[in-house]
Amino acid sequence: MPHTLGSVLVGAALALLPVAQSDSGTSLRLTLKHPGRETTGPRTATLHCDPPGGRHPEAMRACADLAESGGAIAHEPDGRMCTAIHSPVTVRAEGTWRERPVRFRKTYPNDCVMRSRTGMVFAF
Repeated sequence: MPHTLGSVLVGAALALLPVAQSDSGTSLRLTLKHPGRETTGPRTATLHCDPPGGRHPEAMRACADLAESGGAIAHEPDGRMCTAIHSPVTVRAEGTWRERPVRFRKTYPNDCVMRSRTGMVFAF
């Protein structure tokens, strides 16, 4: 009888452990900063894919952009027309995409150019 009680307690403890995500090894910490704006600090978000999640408000679309580009964060411009207003934005991504290490950092002349070249990855 003592073994039965022990088994029940172990089973109950295991049931309380968090379930591991079925993530395919995609976990990114994203940072967006406007260096010239002293009133606002950097914004950060986490992004997980397969299934999409984390603290990224557009996780599903950001994961789709990454999948379409084969994990490349920067790509050719998407064709949108951006103004020449200089308001720099620096973005950074660190973590893994499908279990491959990711370290990306780039400064763009403004938010429009950044979005044109990174899609929804930094849309937070």
